[in-house]
Amino acid sequence: MMETVSRDLFDRVMVPNYSPMGTVPVHGSGSRIWDQNGKEYIDLSGGIAVNALGHCHAVLVQALVEQAQKLWHVSNIYTNEPALRLASELTQRTFADRVFFANSGAEANEAAFKLARRFGINTGGDAKYEIIAANKSFHGRSLFTVSVAGQRKYSEGFGPAIGGIRHVTFNDEVELEAAVSNATCAVVLEPILGESGVLPATLSYLQRARELCDKYGALLIFDEVQTGMGRLGSLFAYEHYGVVPDVMTIAKAIGGGFPLAAMLATDDAARHLSVGTHGSTFGGNPLACAVGEAALHYISQPDVLQGVTSRHTYLVSSLCELGKRHGLFEGVRGIGLLLGCVLTEPWKGRARELVEMFLSHGVMVLQAGPDVIRLAPSLVIEQGEIDEGLARLEAAAMLLSHVQRSTSENVEI
Repeated sequence: MMETVSRDLFDRVMVPNYSPMGTVPVHGSGSRIWDQNGKEYIDLSGGIAVNALGHCHAVLVQALVEQAQKLWHVSNIYTNEPALRLASELTQRTFADRVFFANSGAEANEAAFKLARRFGINTGGDAKYEIIAANKSFHGRSLFTVSVAGQRKYSEGFGPAIGGIRHVTFNDEVELEAAVSNATCAVVLEPILGESGVLPATLSYLQRARELCDKYGALLIFDEVQTGMGRLGSLFAYEHYGVVPDVMTIAKAIGGGFPLAAMLATDDAARHLSVGTHGSTFGGNPLACAVGEAALHYISQPDVLQGVTSRHTYLVSSLCELGKRHGLFEGVRGIGLLLGCVLTEPWKGRARELVEMFLSHGVMVLQAGPDVIRLAPSLVIEQGEIDEGLARLEAAAMLLSHVQRSTSENVEI
């Protein structure tokens, strides 16, 4: 007899590395999701910037179904048509000459960091292996990627971290200049620190990183796992800033929800991963690449990218007004549809609590650290869905401000 599927089952059968909400989604359409009880939610989280076209977008469903009737998998002893078409499209639309496919952002970054080490040693000898990265960055959960990311909470308790990695303060050009040397093989940066508060890089910081990499013969790597695929209103963040890296990693939205990732590189960088130096069993899977090709074509449309900018303006204005009315947000930062609502002093450290409160009012949001509510909705979220989501946030905020006032009055008494 089939056991009833519920949130309680998670605690009995799943490894306890997650602590999911009580809601169990079962169906989605556009930016709306329904749970097991039929309750509807407005999704402003986008599966953490994954569902760039919302849930069950017809174009992606069609691509997946058509490919599923042709070919699901061949080993990397062979290549396949969807992978070649998608790789060709990506090189035509970016600075890159070469593509390596993987299944997740962590895998794409693992490939990029291995490439950086190989590049450094091949071009500068055994001493050229240092990677410079930003404190509070996030690049995945493999041992290499958590070592590169500057967050000890993700790397502690697993034995010695991978060596040869130096961390600097994000957006601090002086620290960056002091860290980069002839021993540096790569500087790795997120154009926006997503997990640590939605903090955009300054243009001068990225420009200085480019200059330092050129000066010392190092690779500039942009982790665009979260910022890529139209999220900022340009296809990729490097275009928004006008600073071109040597290597870029993408994931999340490239598959629109189907597991897919890629590392893109120039010819000069890519040649150092020669035959046998790296691989992935499922990387370049025909199903994933067929969906990725459809997602790339759709997101690349000028009206989709322009729509991100107009939605940004509307959302930021509305969220700022809402936050001010209820003493909840001291400001909203971010670019495009990667937004961070910075909590006011009374609510600092309580982001998880607010995420749960908003969920109870039928709207899905994220946190970015303890002090920031993060939004990463579908790039094509409809105006009605935005307004409904804002109305539900408003209702939750009214209740929160009432509770806060009552608590303050009781303290004063």
